[in-house]
Amino acid sequence: MKYEIKELPEVRVAYLRYKGPFGAGIGEFWKEVFTPWQKAYGLVNKVTYGVAQDDPSTTPASECRYDACVEVSADYEVKPPAQLGSIPAGRYAVAQFKGTADQVPAAWGEFFGQLHAEGKADAGVCFERYPADYAMDPVTGEFSSELCIPVKA
Repeated sequence: MKYEIKELPEVRVAYLRYKGPFGAGIGEFWKEVFTPWQKAYGLVNKVTYGVAQDDPSTTPASECRYDACVEVSADYEVKPPAQLGSIPAGRYAVAQFKGTADQVPAAWGEFFGQLHAEGKADAGVCFERYPADYAMDPVTGEFSSELCIPVKA
């Protein structure tokens, strides 16, 4: 998998948490919960992030946590049910993803495997970054995002 090493700045986010098995449930959470909330609070046309808080290979599926996030300004007042968080600054391997939601887990697996084999993967938050003009093809279900994994200096 092709990737670039980038220094990314810290990003302040508002997020809603999903808890349960990774996969189709996360897509439904974005569609049924996060996107309507995002629209209701005027947070559209902003960069969004998907942050897996747990490793699904070591955490029971029912306990896996995933945060759907949107960038917010320093003065944005986060109101429940949203919570305030941040994506940490750091050095990340960033790979382009284009495909459907059911292809995301395999892409992550390939990317993690490659970085571990190269000895570059580091501990820290891994996330998907979606552009402010994010769009999913209504016919194919394809979309584009970036997969970001912390790497050693």
